[in-house]
Amino acid sequence: MPTGTVKFYNRKNKFGFIRVDDTGAEIYVRQSGVIDPINEGDRVEFEMEDHPKGPIAIKVKKIQA
Repeated sequence: MPTGTVKFYNRKNKFGFIRVDDTGAEIYVRQSGVIDPINEGDRVEFEMEDHPKGPIAIKVKKIQA
C-alpha cells in the first residue's frame, strides 16, 4: 500500500494533495476518500484509483508514529 505525506488539505472545500513517498508525485484526495481525519503534515497510507484527470487517493488512513 502506498504511503505519503499530506502536503495540503482544505477541510472547507473538502480536498487536498498527498506527496507519494516512492515517486514524489502529488496526488489529489477528496474528503470522500478519507477514512481518518487528516491534516497537513500527517503521514498516511492509501490506495490509488485511476481517474480521467489523473490518479486520486482513496481509503486514506493516518499512519501512527
